[in-house]
Amino acid sequence: MIASGYLISVIAAMGIVTFALRALPFVAARWLQRHALVQALGQFLPLAIMTLLLVHSATGAALAHAGWPWPELLAVALVVVLQWTRRNALLSIVLGTCLYVLMRNFLV
Repeated sequence: MIASGYLISVIAAMGIVTFALRALPFVAARWLQRHALVQALGQFLPLAIMTLLLVHSATGAALAHAGWPWPELLAVALVVVLQWTRRNALLSIVLGTCLYVLMRNFLV
């Protein structure tokens, strides 16, 4: 059986480490805002992450059903066109999702 003192100390240590990891970005915010690498990553990473999420989810959805991946391709094309012309992420996401859901439920 595990001693209660040991168990409490382990839980306390885990809590301290968890709190420190959560608080670190707030404590280091001033330094991070001025750092050139962080600024460069801030310009590049959001687009890269969104692209990876889009490719992963569209590929997974396309492989989940038989046939050609037309609903996924058309929804992605709509999102790209809307984002390029309107520059409104919420509008692009909502209309792209609506088109995809409508095509999957009523056309395919």
